[in-house]
Order: sequence, then C-alpha cells, then structure tokens
Amino acid sequence: MKRKNQYNQIRVLFTIVSAIVVFSVSFAHAGRTGWKRQEVDWRTTGGGRVKAIRYSEDKEPSLYNGKAGNQPDVVRKRILRDNLPSEEKSFSLLSIPSVMANVIDSPPIDGFVPRIVVSVTDKGSDDFDWVAEAHMSVVGRHLTDNPETDFTIGLFDTGASAHIISYAGANRTGIYEADLITSSMTEILGATNSVFGWVSKPLAVFADGLAAIEPNGMTLDSSNMVGQSNVSVIIGDLPPEDKPDLPTVLGSPMSVNFVTVINNDLQITVTYDGNDLTSPDIKFYEHDDSRIPDYANRIPLNLIPSGAQNIQYIPDLEAIMEFIFQPGTPSIIVGNSAQSLFFVDSVDLRHNERSAIDKTRFMLDTGAQITVISSGVASRLGLNPNNADFEAEIQDVTGEITLEPGFYIDSLEIPSLGEWLSFTNVPVVLLDVSSPEGGTLEGIIGMNLFINFNLVLRGGGLMGQDPPSLEFELITKHLIADIAPEGGDGIVDFLDFDAFANAWLSTTTSPNWNPAADLAPTHNPDGIIDTLDLSIFFDNWLKTASP
Repeated sequence: MKRKNQYNQIRVLFTIVSAIVVFSVSFAHAGRTGWKRQEVDWRTTGGGRVKAIRYSEDKEPSLYNGKAGNQPDVVRKRILRDNLPSEEKSFSLLSIPSVMANVIDSPPIDGFVPRIVVSVTDKGSDDFDWVAEAHMSVVGRHLTDNPETDFTIGLFDTGASAHIISYAGANRTGIYEADLITSSMTEILGATNSVFGWVSKPLAVFADGLAAIEPNGMTLDSSNMVGQSNVSVIIGDLPPEDKPDLPTVLGSPMSVNFVTVINNDLQITVTYDGNDLTSPDIKFYEHDDSRIPDYANRIPLNLIPSGAQNIQYIPDLEAIMEFIFQPGTPSIIVGNSAQSLFFVDSVDLRHNERSAIDKTRFMLDTGAQITVISSGVASRLGLNPNNADFEAEIQDVTGEITLEPGFYIDSLEIPSLGEWLSFTNVPVVLLDVSSPEGGTLEGIIGMNLFINFNLVLRGGGLMGQDPPSLEFELITKHLIADIAPEGGDGIVDFLDFDAFANAWLSTTTSPNWNPAADLAPTHNPDGIIDTLDLSIFFDNWLKTASP
C-alpha cells in the first residue's frame, strides 16, 4: 500500500495523536544507589506502558497489580472545609460550608485495566455520509465465518480520541482479509520516534465486557454488544521486530454515545492467547435504561474543546479527485477546533503547604493506570525532578523507554455533587502530555484512584446531549458465599444455602443458573455449580461481614 503524507492530513492527525500519545521529557540517569527495580506492566495514556518502577529500599510503594506493598482496603469519612487559606478560616470557621468526603489514604501507584471484547462488521454508509451511528445491538456482516471466536480484547479508553485496532486484532477480526484499509496512514508520535497506523474504510465496531466470553469454550455471546457503524479506525501495521504492536482501544467516540458501568467489586479473568487478563465487569447501556445503577455521588465532566456536534471522519480529498470516496482520517468527536475528550471539572492538589487549586485541565483517562501531573502543576507544588520519591520506566508506542520522576504528594481532592473524593499520600508521575486544545494538560486522572469504587460514566456533551458525568459508589466488602437475598444480608446461612441448592449442577445455559453461586475457581469462575463451589461455600458457612 502507498503511504500518503498530505500536509492537511498530518495537521489534523497531529492533533488527534497528541491527545492519545505521551510526549514525555526524558529523565535519564542510571539507577540510584540503594534503590530497587521492580518490573511491572502497566498502561499509561496514549498506549504507553510502565515497564518498571525504581524506589528506595526504605520506601516500598503500594501497588494494586504488583507484589510490593498492599492496596488500601479502608476508606474513611471526613468533613472537608472549602479551599480558603488557613489564616482566613481561623476567624470564620462556623460560616464556612463543609462537605463530606471519602478519604483514601495512600492509593496504589497503579490501578485497574478496563478490558472489553471487540467485534467488527462491515456496516458503513453511503459515500457522502461521514457521521457515525450508534447501535444497541450488532448490525452488519461479520468479516469472518466464525465471529464467536474471531474477536479481540482491547481497552475501554476515554483518553483515546480515535478507535485503534492492533495489527493482531485486525487480522483476527478479518479487517485485513476484507480489504477494509485505505491507502492513507497516520503518523503516531512517541517520545523519541514515531510509528504509522493505517486509516480504515468505514466499518462498525462493537463492544461488551469480558463477561460476554463464555469461560469454557472461549466463545463470544454478542447479544448485549453495543457499538458504532460508519466509523473509520486506526489499524496497526505489522510492527518491526522487537517493537510493540499498537494497542486495541475504543476511545472517547464510543464513550459519548452510551452509559458505561464499571463494577470493580466484580472482577472477571479470562485466558486469551495464553495470557490471563483480569478486568472489572463492564456493561454498556442506553442513557435512559432503568438497569443503570443510581449512585448518589457525581463528578461533573466537561467535553473539551466544547461545541462538539458529532462523531465523523474527514474524507480523503485527494482521493475524491480520482472519484474514490474513502476516509482520510479516523473518526473523532468533531468540535469547534479539535477532537474532544473528557475532563474533570475541578481538581485540588496540595503538598508541603503549597497548592494548585481548582485545576480544570485534568483529563479523565480510563486507559491510564497511573495518575499524572504536568511540569506546571509540579512547579506550583514545589516538586524537584532531581529528588523524586520513585521513578517509572515508560515505554511509548515506538518501543522507546524513558525514565520519569514520581512523587507522593500530600493530597489530591476531586469535588463532586454529594461526597467528595479526597486522597492522601498520592503517587503521581511527572509527564507533560499534549492537550487537544494545544499546549499541555495539567494532568491525567488515572484508574489507581478508583479501585475502591464502582463507577457509572454517563457519556454526553455533544450538541443536544446532557453534560457528561462520572458517578461513583464506595464498594463495601462483600462476604464470599453471601448470595441471598440478592445483594447479600451480611451472613452466610440457610437463605444462601437454599439459593445455592437451587442452582446445583447448573451451567450458564441452564434455566436455574445463578452466577452468584459460581464461586470457584476464585477470581475465575468456571460456569458450573459443582463440588468446587460447594467447598468454598462451606468454608464460609456462618461467617458474617466485618463491620
């Protein structure tokens, strides 16, 4: 295929790429004396990966998916005053409004990964319709004869302004075989180099959580999948030897059309291509679906830049001159000046009596396991890159690795309607990430801050839609085998045994199937209620939930 490098395409796509790829400033020096190095595999914004962390032997970090330290399991409540300086509060304490906050002490460096199943069909539109259409079920013709096994697994990534399907995923779902790739490419810039991805012809992508994969046969149940047709996505090219493939992600263009529920209290593990992949349970709904959980706490979000009207690709103008109608760019959320992404309405940070208050350019990035602050915010907090608390080895999409400083700041607060979120001793990585509006972001809110919460991301922000928001609810510890009544009552007793007995020997296709009774193997239930589940049930007999 011929690569095209039209200036107008590169200019448009540079803005797209800058929103989904980290442009980090190298912080290169040899490992410090007395520091440990631990290999990890975490995702950060733009398809980057944290490959290792380095830390002082006397300051072992808290990790969520690693081995060092422990994840926090206690969330306390606290009354917060507003953000007035302490000297002003001293004479008007009673008149200052207060709010209740969920306080999370020492969140881990890394958070959860929201994985989804992705399927593809050929559903496009006519030559002169460039706008994507949302669907609550699969439409179009699958590209392979076995779509129930020819799916790929990717990320639900609000930090990506365009959908991406990896080279491996494009082959597996039949995109290459169906010749749904144009002759246009987009350059994806990394910290020190660049890679290219193909722009696809109009097609349709559909998604569901990992629960859609039948655990025994690894086949896909597509009955609850949602998606978009007539979209152009970025397709991975064959990566050079020893270089990473592009990740498969469905980005912000998917998020605005649906309500996404992320259940961190229900973890699902599947084995895919020899790798065990774990994710919170994820479900997609229409905005008015009565099954959406109703949480009392809500973080207002903004779709920035504002003025977004729809999701569309830009046609290849050069090809039109040859009477060929195809996309010249991938589909993005089209606003007044650039593609739009989700931003938290306000973030307050403090460290050593210094503050960076009411920051409005923190992007909400479900594809990032870590939280990031910019150089500008770091300077306001008095942080010194030469005196970091830990370091992160970050591999960008090109395979290049840089060493970035990390810090534990005293506090980070996210105001919300209802109870605020307040984090103390917060690990952050110093990175300058390009903003869709130009310049750099003030920071990125990563998923390490939300491991204790179930979430409802209400998409929106397009013209005629309500503003987007992120609702959250604190997870209360669930007692294993407490399955009745629905939701549990805090004790494993005869009510639970009756529900368990009614599901005995059932499978996922049985009329008496009860997923709550599928207890084994732990973290990876096998889809049948049998003696393995009975053993776990009796291990928890008459146990009560901790207060």
